[in-house]
Amino acid sequence: MSWFETLRTGLESVRTHRLRSSLTVLGIMIGIAAVILTVGLGQGAQNQVSSEITALGTNLLTISPGSSTSSAGIRQGLGSATTLSQADAAALASKVVAPDIKAVAPVISSGASLTDTANSNTWTTTVNGSTPAWATVRGRSVTQGRFIDRQDVTDHTAVAVLGSDTAAELFGPLDPVGQTVQVNGVPLSVIGVLNTVGSSSSSSSTGSDQDDQVVVPITTATERLFGTSSLSSILVQATSSGTLSAAYQEADTELLAMHQITSPTQADFTITSESSLVSTATSVDRTLTVLLGGIAGISLLVGGIGVMNIMLVSVTERIREIGLRKALGATPSLIRRQFLVEASVLGLAGGALGAVLAVVGSVVLPHATGYPVSLSGVAAGGALAIALTIGLVFGVYPASRAAHLPPIDALRSE
Repeated sequence: MSWFETLRTGLESVRTHRLRSSLTVLGIMIGIAAVILTVGLGQGAQNQVSSEITALGTNLLTISPGSSTSSAGIRQGLGSATTLSQADAAALASKVVAPDIKAVAPVISSGASLTDTANSNTWTTTVNGSTPAWATVRGRSVTQGRFIDRQDVTDHTAVAVLGSDTAAELFGPLDPVGQTVQVNGVPLSVIGVLNTVGSSSSSSSTGSDQDDQVVVPITTATERLFGTSSLSSILVQATSSGTLSAAYQEADTELLAMHQITSPTQADFTITSESSLVSTATSVDRTLTVLLGGIAGISLLVGGIGVMNIMLVSVTERIREIGLRKALGATPSLIRRQFLVEASVLGLAGGALGAVLAVVGSVVLPHATGYPVSLSGVAAGGALAIALTIGLVFGVYPASRAAHLPPIDALRSE
């Protein structure tokens, strides 16, 4: 019997028992779809976390103040102290002190209410006082107008650059550049709008929507808006990802020296790396993906057992057919091949339908759950290979049983 004839016979057998074959295929289809979607959800989550943290700025270190203690003796959280100054930022910007640091941006942040003076629209957001280096460190640009420059800082200019969401909330479809907003009663002229990067809830430094904020010259924030010179944070950009660790050590050593702290355990500041956030978040996502993938794999095992069950039933029902084939000269290898082909057809059909279901799910799930799904050709190809393997592995025993049936016993069977 040729391979073509074997394939035709196998397909005919599957078609003859439509309902039984459909239920077997359904089990494999659900398992394959679950595995592909699980991997896709895990990869999508990793990509989302990476893109959000990357939006904060490449090779970024965030230096935050330490904790403070209230008059009642209660220790406040990290960042509550006023231990960072612009002198600290200026020291870190020195190439002699920190050769592996490319740019430094001191930041004074506070929530504030904004008012569009023309239409009286109001919006509450975060106002960041900083320098022109902020755009470099954060990896940001402007889509309209310009960013603050050194002259704005020197002259304490009353100007502001808005995030895209902030501009939309205050001015709607109108061009915000040239408009005036009031921040804490101080009128500021809008000179630019930042590019859109999306939210960054995973950020340790802001924990806010990066498209909903205002950037003003640090001198304006210090003297006109907030009345304080204590920094909320210092953003440091390393010269490259390879020098991030060296930049960390240089910043840590210099700040300990400036604050006259001899023991690193007594540091009144903390330094966090965005790369460590990426690593931690990716590790968590990978663990969850493996866990969910294992659960989905159980459904594949159930589908494989279903294939074995169907093939055993098929062997039992076709004992006389097997005996007749052997009596006419069919070898055990031909009988085994026929049943393995049938099992492979069931596995491939389930795998193909499962891949289709996964593609449909990758379109529907993000709208229903809000979580991205990132499918890959490797995952789909691997799923089809797994489905074929399931058909072969769980079809071996039934096929071998059929191949070893004695012809005379098979012909006597009722």
